[in-house]
Amino acid sequence: MSALREGFTTGTCAAAAAKAATLALCGQPVSGAVEVGLPDGARVRIPLCYAKASAGGAEAAVRKDAGDDPDVTRGALVVASASWADGQDVRLEAGDGVGTVTKPGLSVPPGEPAINPVPRRMIQAAVREVTGRGIKVVVSIPGGQALAAKTFNPRLGVVGGLSILGTTGRVRPYSCPALREALKCALSVAAACGIQAPVLVPGHIGERAARKHFRLAAEQVIEVGNEWGFVLDALAEYPFTRLLLLGHPGKLGKLAAGQWDTHSSRSGSALPQVADLAQAVLGHRVTESPTVEGLFMGLSAPDRTRLADALAAKVRESVAGRIRQEIPVSVVLVNMQGEWLGADGDLTAWR
Repeated sequence: MSALREGFTTGTCAAAAAKAATLALCGQPVSGAVEVGLPDGARVRIPLCYAKASAGGAEAAVRKDAGDDPDVTRGALVVASASWADGQDVRLEAGDGVGTVTKPGLSVPPGEPAINPVPRRMIQAAVREVTGRGIKVVVSIPGGQALAAKTFNPRLGVVGGLSILGTTGRVRPYSCPALREALKCALSVAAACGIQAPVLVPGHIGERAARKHFRLAAEQVIEVGNEWGFVLDALAEYPFTRLLLLGHPGKLGKLAAGQWDTHSSRSGSALPQVADLAQAVLGHRVTESPTVEGLFMGLSAPDRTRLADALAAKVRESVAGRIRQEIPVSVVLVNMQGEWLGADGDLTAWR
């Protein structure tokens, strides 16, 4: 089976366009590509569609290359315009086709352009490689408002266009057979390395949190993505003695409802169930939020822990039922920053 080609996130594209625009603004030569840094420290060269100066500033564009992933923004043009600004900050604004956050609960506060924290840092770092002066960067995606209608943005309160996303800077192509083959390999490697208590996480946020809160071997953490049903069923083939699931309640909460493929296009939101559980556990309705993250953020610290512990118990019970309780299961829930929310089950094996 041939390997699927990786691509780059809209955040990486925006960082490259912003750097190229800043170079043009400063009167520096711009070649057909620019180099930007990724969150893991790697550096990549991103091809440019154009970079040009104008009377009021400069503008550059990158064509989104999502690799072999059928991303909704695949092939979209990501444009950044740069102009001088007072002070020394890199100020970001939403242009045509980039949304604005209107509701609390997302990783960016209301009123801000829908440019997530990691892409923000990437854009700012890319600009700072060129100049330390104050810069205003406007990020646009022509046609982005129409594309956003195909995403969850309207339901999340992001209006006017797409979000600039990405936590790694890269797009991992989704192929069910290839992904499942890779997951089986990861389980096999863990077993061959003597791992008895693997940790299953949805993705990078979960992995970082797992390694932050527990002492774990390199092979012990397995990124499941959305393939929870497949991985949980596959555990029967391996001599594991305990199991820990760690991740965000918005993702793991779906398991409590028996949704074993947690991809957003193939599963419902966990929010209604979490809100119902909150009312049952806390004895009152919680403040409305467009996301599970926002629901938890709106609670007091004690209520947050009570709800997270209760939800973790629901997830543990559901997962234990799926694997017929052949091995003990524990669950830890964390927020988007990887901070501990709550847990259920014995965690001694991972301490």
